[in-house]
Amino acid sequence: MNTGGQDAAEEFGFEWVYSGATTADPAAQADVVRSLVQQDVDSISVAPNDPNSMAPVLQEAADAEISVATADTDAPNSVREYFVSQASEEGIGTALTEEIMEPMNGEGKIAIVSCGQTASNLNAWIDVIEEKIASDYPNAEIVDVVYADEDQAQAVTMAKDLMNAHPDLKGLIGPCTTAAPGIAQAITESGKVGEVFSTGVGTPQAMLPYLESGAASSSVLWNVEDHGYLTAWAGWQVAQGNEFPSDGPFDAGRISGVTFDPETNILLLGEPLILTAENAGDFDY
Repeated sequence: MNTGGQDAAEEFGFEWVYSGATTADPAAQADVVRSLVQQDVDSISVAPNDPNSMAPVLQEAADAEISVATADTDAPNSVREYFVSQASEEGIGTALTEEIMEPMNGEGKIAIVSCGQTASNLNAWIDVIEEKIASDYPNAEIVDVVYADEDQAQAVTMAKDLMNAHPDLKGLIGPCTTAAPGIAQAITESGKVGEVFSTGVGTPQAMLPYLESGAASSSVLWNVEDHGYLTAWAGWQVAQGNEFPSDGPFDAGRISGVTFDPETNILLLGEPLILTAENAGDFDY
């Protein structure tokens, strides 16, 4: 995202500041946002670890007459003006469901190892997965959902515990970029490649070894650099008082096919990207 944001800043001539806390602690993230408010920036886009605790901090930014948005994960019950969505909740959740069901032949037990328990995007994707499996795959069952925060080592441990607790487990889903490689690592270390299948939301280079070995069947993502570019472009546009077109797909700088829904104030990058052993190596992040 930082690389894409820098590209937009260079192209359009504004300053891009990319910063974050060193842990997934919502309080630490709030401190970062307050620091940006003190720097009197024109626009702030936040990916909230906890939407509820971030809402009053976003209010502080808005009170300072700073344009406020969310990106990657939303805080819909806040004063955010818009949300830069990487892909629709339905799109990501459906893709994760289909990508785990294919190697499982549509049947068997599945467990989910997620990250933050309060992350709105992850929970929305899990809701879609649960709905899709219940409606479309009567011979499949989700046996557990656990949370490893943003800790890959913890995701490895939790995935191993799930496989031990459910010896007939056939699928693992990791809907975040630390859990996806973590569950694939657990399958590898447990000697269950080809017996337990996995997919998740993982970055190309982190997932490539597991895609090549078969520990992961695929990874569901989006073009992360384009998402950063769109987030930066949107902040620049709104800081100038410009509105997003809402009458159909439009070009946001170098990105085609962007849409804006004025009812939800969601700026949508596009469709999910499915990473496999064949194409993951095409990306350098």
